[in-house]
Amino acid sequence: MIRFVLVRLFRAVLTIMAVVTFAFVVLRMSGDPAMVMLGPDVPQEAVDAFRKAWGLDQPLWIQYLAYIKSIFTGDFGVSMRDKASALKLVLERVPATLQLTLPALILKLVFGIPSGVYAALHRQSFSDRGVILLAVLGFTIPSFVMGLLLVLVFSVILGWLPSGGQDTWMHGILPTLTLSIGGIGILARFSRSAMIEVIGQPYIRTASAKGLAWHDVVWNHALPNAAVPIVTIVGFMVGSLIAGAVVVESIFSWPGIGRLLVVSVTNRDLAVVQCILLIIAAAMVVSNLVVDLLYGWLDPRLRSHAAGH
Repeated sequence: MIRFVLVRLFRAVLTIMAVVTFAFVVLRMSGDPAMVMLGPDVPQEAVDAFRKAWGLDQPLWIQYLAYIKSIFTGDFGVSMRDKASALKLVLERVPATLQLTLPALILKLVFGIPSGVYAALHRQSFSDRGVILLAVLGFTIPSFVMGLLLVLVFSVILGWLPSGGQDTWMHGILPTLTLSIGGIGILARFSRSAMIEVIGQPYIRTASAKGLAWHDVVWNHALPNAAVPIVTIVGFMVGSLIAGAVVVESIFSWPGIGRLLVVSVTNRDLAVVQCILLIIAAAMVVSNLVVDLLYGWLDPRLRSHAAGH
């Protein structure tokens, strides 16, 4: 088990380093921060002074080594726009993002998994077809389209809910629904498929033939075995919560990390963008690591296989 954990930790560190390196290179190839911050009409001397002040006049490999060194010392840089710590600016936006992502995750779990399991247990019924239809609609409609549709219906036509901002709890309803609907559809579909596959296994028929009540068969035999693929999807959703909030926060003018990322990319605020991307990558890697560890607990065969490699 120790070797299994160490292998997963090593892969997690390599993944984060790969993301950090990729983001660093792409950001510096996408445009000159000096021209964005100062404007195109400033004298060349001012541009040169700005680049020197922020270390942009150094070769790329020197900038990269300095960046990696600063990360390991806990320094994530300073915002070129606000002249404040990039990490401080990002952490200030975390509560607002969590106000959307955590309720959205709860809605996904509460409605997605039970509806998929119910559809699998009532296969080919009217309710099964209804769940499939709603699930397909949920995860095929892009989040920005879903958000605009919700605003059109509930804000413009009905006038029940505000279309943007963060003033009251009602302002969070539409963005939370936008974040959760697609995930509910995905979880419902995968939960249904996993349960249908498990229910068709011989050990389920054997358990039923022994006279066990059907709800005991489902709870004690079917659901635990169907949990492995479902855990994968849930882990991915947890890791991508912040990334999924980028579009939604922009649509609803929600002052979270996603909106800060859009503004920082537009302004070429390198330190803030890099800090946010690092947090997103770490969240996804940690969630995948937890999923791997849960795999080893749910299915010891996977743990033995990983240890052998």
